[in-house]
Formats: sequence, C-alpha cells, structure tokens
Amino acid sequence: MNQPNWENRTLFHGDNLKFMQAMNSESVDLIATDPPFNKGRDFHATPDSLASGAKFQDRWSWEHDVHEDWLDQINDDHPHVMNVIQGSRSSYGDDMGAFLCFMAVRLLAMRRVLKASGSIYLHCDPSAGHYLKELMDAVFGRKHFRNQIVWYYTNSGGRGKRTFAKKHDMILWYTKTNQYFFDGFRDGQERHAGKTSRGGVIYEKDGKMYQQIWSNGKSYTYCLSDDRIADDVWDFQPIPPHGTERVGYPTQKPLRLYERIVSTTSNENDVVFDPFAGCATTLVAAEKLKRQWVGIDLWDKSAEVVTNRLQREALLGMVGKSAGVLPIHGYLTFTDTPPERTDDGEVAAPYLRPKVKIKEPEGPKWTRKQMYEYLLDQHGMVCQGCDRVFDDSRYLELDHNTPRADGGLNHISNRVLLCGPCNRLKSNTYTLGGLRKENNKRGYMAG
Repeated sequence: MNQPNWENRTLFHGDNLKFMQAMNSESVDLIATDPPFNKGRDFHATPDSLASGAKFQDRWSWEHDVHEDWLDQINDDHPHVMNVIQGSRSSYGDDMGAFLCFMAVRLLAMRRVLKASGSIYLHCDPSAGHYLKELMDAVFGRKHFRNQIVWYYTNSGGRGKRTFAKKHDMILWYTKTNQYFFDGFRDGQERHAGKTSRGGVIYEKDGKMYQQIWSNGKSYTYCLSDDRIADDVWDFQPIPPHGTERVGYPTQKPLRLYERIVSTTSNENDVVFDPFAGCATTLVAAEKLKRQWVGIDLWDKSAEVVTNRLQREALLGMVGKSAGVLPIHGYLTFTDTPPERTDDGEVAAPYLRPKVKIKEPEGPKWTRKQMYEYLLDQHGMVCQGCDRVFDDSRYLELDHNTPRADGGLNHISNRVLLCGPCNRLKSNTYTLGGLRKENNKRGYMAG
C-alpha cells in the first residue's frame, strides 16, 4: 500500500488521465465520481450563478475523440475490455464506442490508484449505464460488483407523453477486492431537532428524526433515523432551482447523496478521490465528514467554486477565524502540475500485470499500426499461426508471440500477425510455437 504523493485538499486542473497516471498506485480509499453520460449534447451552467462559465461537451466521435495510444494500451494489455468497447460500438454506434474508450482508460487508471480495500461509485443514467456496467465488469471483475443503486427523484424533469416519466439515475458500486469496508448504518451527518436544512426543517417524533421539505408547493417528509440499512433505491430530491445549495453547475447533484456514499464506505482520515470533480460535491462531502480528499477537473473556475462552497458550508474561512474552521491559506492546493510518482511506477492494474516483469528495449515506441505495417511488409498477408495466405489484410490481427500474461513485451520483436481463428485459439495460453503445434495436431495447418 502506497502513500499519496500529493497533499490533502488538492485539486488538480487539467485532463484527469495525465494526473491519474502520475498518482501512486493503491493510494486512495474511495472513488465517487459523476462523469459524462454520453447524452449527445452540451451542458452549460446558469449564467448568473457561482458556476457561470462552466460547460462541457457530452458528445463523442470515434474519429475525433479516440486516441491511438488508448487503443494500443487497451488492445495490448486489456483485450477483454476492448471486446466490450467493440461490442458496444457494433450494437449502438461509434459514439458509444468512443465514449467507452474514453472511460476505459480512465477506469483502468482509477483501479490502479484504488487500495485493495477500496470502493468506487460511478454515477450514470440510462443513456449509457448498461454499457458502463459491462465495462466496469471487465475492468473491476463482475464478482466485485456490489450494487446498482437507483437514485429516485420526483420533483425534477418533465413527464413524457409517449413514455413513462424518467425519474432516476444509476450509481454503480464496485470494490477492488472482496475485502472492503462498508457500514450501512452510517448516513452522513448528525441530525438535531429544530435544525433548518435545504429548505426544510428537521423534527423528532416517536424517537425518530424526520425532515420535512417543501418544493413546488408540495410537502415531502423523510425519515432520517432508521434502524435498518438503506436499500438500493435512494429517494433524495434534486436541489431546487433556487435552493441555497445550488451553485448553477449544469449537472450538480445533492450533497446528501454523496454524504451517504462517503459515510458508508470510508472512515475518517481516509482518502476520497473524484477525477471528475465538477462543482466539488464529493470533495465537500469528504470535508464535512473529516476525510482527506483529492480532485481533478478541466474547468478553469473549479478552484474558485471549491473554495466558495467550503466557505459557505462553514468548513473554510480566512486566517484568524475561530478554531475548528480551516483557513484558506496553506490548506488548499490548486495546481496544473502532475505529482511525481514515488511508488514502483507500474502502469497496469495489478491483477492485469504480466506475471514476469521485463524491461522493454530502448528506443522510440512503435504504435500498433506501425508494427502491423512492418509485419505485412516482412511476411506478406500470411497467418503465422497456420500459414494460410489471405487476399485482404483485414483478415489478419496483431498479437503477441509470448503472451503478455507470461511477460511478453509490447515490442515489435514479440509481435505476429494471425488470422481470427488462430488468434482466438492462441488467446493468452500459447506461444506462437505452441499454437503451430496445436494447429498441426488438429489438422488446421495450410497444405
């Protein structure tokens, strides 16, 4: 287990992938994040709000948004993840494939930085939720899936004339291993009768705490103290349009939602991480519950919103304020510089690492495309597993001679071109020599 190579209360500014690649392995206890949903549109903040100017594109293109090095990494080291991407691309379209490729390289990075006892919560909605579920199964392992939490809400969105009203999001909860922390009896924060909170009032009745909220002329009552663990349907209302919690960020989620996540699956002083920090709801929840935190976001004003939200929640003040309130100066770190790794520098998630670690030869790294073209030039359109000659290079696939699982390199010296049937037979079991021997035994060799 590694120590964080950044200070507590750090917000990195920029593309989250480069920062996650610079974070130490197994250095965070909990990831709770709200990434793009592939909704096919752009989002903009309320013009007069604290988050004015915040915007992001949630439209995806295989041609423009997928990087070649992402494809190389996934194809070489995580082919089962690529199977999910290509299957979704075939069944849904290029935009879903591009979105899942974007998410895949980031989820693999998240898995690496998560401790063995850690959890990850991925917020999504029906736009891509079921595709993300399959991707999460491939990255974290389907046996480490814990819950598909339904966030149910009633006072947001319209009612369709030709469908049932869409009134829920999904939150996928996975753990790194089967040894993880969970305390379902925790629920975020202490409750005191008479306290006014988010447009409502908290009161006690028959030994239990309740909260009554008024929204759009209607009254809603919620029990805040129950002796049962919550089920997987969470009934938290969205923030009202003019609620005091709202900062105007286009996809802002209620703080109570993330307080439940943080409180039930982490302990005080644990490290909470949000790689899509947005308006910092996860980070504020972590601060309120006395956790350490680190976040990443592309938005230029994210630092300003984090500071303002912490001040508004009375969690952050100026130097000289009363004891127990953090001063701004020296306690928050905002930077666009990735940290220096102090661990072993591994890139792959531990359970996906080659069994034997071998240093690759020096020199510029070739792309898969360059390797493919070089092998075609050297051997022609011949499958090196069965010696069959093809009239179209589309029938040949790039693979490893010695499998990655046995320490094979992602280097041209360890590359072969195989036809589809040979590639599937070889899988990660045979070397090229072993494949040819098996093909000969089965009568698959040409001639």
